[in-house]
Amino acid sequence: MMTGRLSSGTAFRTARITFSVLALLVVAAAAAAQERTDAYLLPGDVIRIEIWREETLSGEFAITSDGTVVLPKIGRYDTREQLPDTFRKQLIEDYEQYLRNPSIEITFLRRITILGAVREAGLKLVDPTMTIAEALAMAGGTTVQGTTDRIYLMRDGETIQTVTDRMTIAETPLRSGDQLFVPERSWTSRNPGVVAAVISGVVSIAIALLAR
Repeated sequence: MMTGRLSSGTAFRTARITFSVLALLVVAAAAAAQERTDAYLLPGDVIRIEIWREETLSGEFAITSDGTVVLPKIGRYDTREQLPDTFRKQLIEDYEQYLRNPSIEITFLRRITILGAVREAGLKLVDPTMTIAEALAMAGGTTVQGTTDRIYLMRDGETIQTVTDRMTIAETPLRSGDQLFVPERSWTSRNPGVVAAVISGVVSIAIALLAR
C-alpha cells in the first residue's frame, strides 16, 4: 500500500513538472515567434542605400503595401519575411555584380508617427539602432509639459507597451505604422512651486489653529 501511494505521488509530481516545462516551452516559442515577426521587414519600412560616387543608385526606397521594393540597377525584390541582416547581405552581393569595389551602406528605416507633447509631431523615419530619445529629437524634442518617464507605443489606436527614452527602438516591438505618444506631465509635477506654496499655507493655518 505504501509503495502504491509513493508511486501515485511520484507520478503526480512528474506529470506536474512535465506540464510546467511544456507550458514554459510554449510561452518561449510564442515570444520567439513574436520577436521574429517584429524583426521582419514590413510595408512602410524604407531602405536607405548609400553607394559612394553612385548618386543615381543612392536614395531612400519605400517597401510597398504588397511587400515589394524596386531598387535601381538590381530591380524588384519581395521583402516579405526578410530579416534585415540577411537581406542587407543579399543586396550588397547583388550590387557588387555591377560595381567594381563598391562602398555600400544599407540602412533599414521604420516609418512611425510621433505624437503628443513634442514640438514637431508627425511622420518620421527612424533607424532601429536609435534610442527613443533620439527619435523624439527628430520631432524637435518634448515640450516643457512633456514627460519621458512613460512614452506610449501605440498600434491601431491601442497602447501595446510603455517605454522610456533610454530604450533603443530595437528593444521595443515598434514597427512601421506605429505611433509614439508623449504624454504631458501631471499638473502637480508641472507646478511644484504652487504645490509647495499651498502645502506651506495649509501647514501654517494648521499650526495657527493648534496654537490657539
